[in-house]
Amino acid sequence: MAQTSFSADSCSPRRVLVVGDVMLDRYWFGEVDRISPEAPVPVLKVERIEERLGGAANVARNITALAGTCSLIGALGADDAAASIKRLSIEAGIEDLLLCDPDQPTIVKLRMIGRQQQLLRADFEARPQEHLIEQRNKLVASHIADCGAIVLSDYGKGMLGEIQGLITIARQQRSFVRSGSLPVLVDPKGDDWSAYRGASVITPNRSELRAIIGRWKDEEDLQQSVSNLIAHLELEAILLTRSEEGMTLFDQQGRIDVPALAREVFDVSGAGDTVIAVLAMVLASGKTLREAVPLANKAAGIVVGKLGTAVCSREELFT
Repeated sequence: MAQTSFSADSCSPRRVLVVGDVMLDRYWFGEVDRISPEAPVPVLKVERIEERLGGAANVARNITALAGTCSLIGALGADDAAASIKRLSIEAGIEDLLLCDPDQPTIVKLRMIGRQQQLLRADFEARPQEHLIEQRNKLVASHIADCGAIVLSDYGKGMLGEIQGLITIARQQRSFVRSGSLPVLVDPKGDDWSAYRGASVITPNRSELRAIIGRWKDEEDLQQSVSNLIAHLELEAILLTRSEEGMTLFDQQGRIDVPALAREVFDVSGAGDTVIAVLAMVLASGKTLREAVPLANKAAGIVVGKLGTAVCSREELFT
């Protein structure tokens, strides 16, 4: 297991720029005590409604919860969900660079929770129009100079279409806090990662990686396959999140394995957002991926013990 002396005092990152699929997570909480007479489904008596930042916005929320600074680029409609995202972004201390298109709805994930169990999720979404991609690129180009890292949060909803243009913009930007170009971190989606070529690090979970390289027969087979993928995509590293098995970082030096922390897993939704947020903050502080991984692992262990998309505070992470 990798060890690090990284501390709260040394975590003074430059601004992180987050770009991707922004959404609103809505929760309807209530009690279920009967089955509907209309169909064999439970009836949820809604007692409380909560709204939280989701998708790329949850990455940004995790960064500011850790006392980092963050700018957020994504697409919204002109509806009540957009208003909620803007309000929540202000409350979270996120710099709002969000684009608005009145012709499309804001992405919303509605989860219905009864007795701490998710009963149903309903998604409301539409892919952004081409003119938003052009505006996105101009925003990134004009705001990237003062950033210490860029996160591309891909939920497959379209805001990261033509992503190579973003990676090219970022890789041409010199980093102020480390040698070389600006770190580009990607939370991937789908079964074709060629679009992510040239990124610094990709952070898949097991199922996402399996969709790319297939099943592996043992750890040696896994390492060889990931090493080949890193070379093929011209990456610096891949961080594989492995749920109860912790995390494995594959990089030019080989690999490091960080075991999962022993705590109850309550809800894994949004844990990947927390992981990439911590990685970005550490890299934006001028530190290395190998220093970042144990902290990201600890943060993930904290948020999976909370219900729904959640954050890890600075106090929780560094105590």
